[in-house]
Amino acid sequence: MRLKRIILAAAALICILPSCKSEYEQLLNGNDVDAKYKAAFEFFNKGKYRKAAEVFESMSVLTSGTPQEDTVQFYWALSNYRDKDYYTAETNFKTFLDKFPRSPFSDDAEFLRLDCLYKSTYRWELDQSPSYTAIVAINEYLMNHPASLHTALCKKMLDDLNERLDRKAYENAYLYYKMEDYKAARVAFHNVLKDDADNIYREEILFYTAMSSYKYAFLSVPEKQKERYMVFIDDYLNFIGEYPESERCKELEHLYKKAKEKI
Repeated sequence: MRLKRIILAAAALICILPSCKSEYEQLLNGNDVDAKYKAAFEFFNKGKYRKAAEVFESMSVLTSGTPQEDTVQFYWALSNYRDKDYYTAETNFKTFLDKFPRSPFSDDAEFLRLDCLYKSTYRWELDQSPSYTAIVAINEYLMNHPASLHTALCKKMLDDLNERLDRKAYENAYLYYKMEDYKAARVAFHNVLKDDADNIYREEILFYTAMSSYKYAFLSVPEKQKERYMVFIDDYLNFIGEYPESERCKELEHLYKKAKEKI
């Protein structure tokens, strides 16, 4: 009898389970486009962007080829964006633009895709590959839309991204200096400016180039010092030639006098 009751209870549970699905799950798994469309915008307008994105995604196939298709695709991406899922949003905005280049939503989608790329970049200490991708996309956007209302914001993004790249290059070279590998440090600083003469840390780079060459000369064997102090003097003259009013000049002038005595 006990076994029979267990079997009957299990059968009853199986019968009840389908009805236990939430209204949201039933909506998501159903094919009622009108109900989905209405609910998706209700979620979106209430700030429930993750649910909105899921419902818009569930409609994407059902609305294919209909007048609603571009709206559904755009708001699917926009819901991802508002939910701060920038990777998915960027992918969806790109797909949208490839498919609906003349949609009324295309201008917004194009800029928001750039914003996704920008927001997916990392601090200067980390991998800067996403920064390069974003810079290329933003420059391309500015070239194609010279009168865009987003021009100022795009330029601000570029300034920020380029500052990160400049900082990364400078800090990578400075690491050699901190490690007291002064020969490698001078080469690294020189290469930074060779690759990007307009690096915003140019003053610091020229200063530490000179400091590296002085310390390298100072630590050299006597027979090599004269030649290496001459390199320092060249670096010193380069620095004061560009930054005669710099606070760092005093320190370098002191080393310059010492180097002249050695020569």
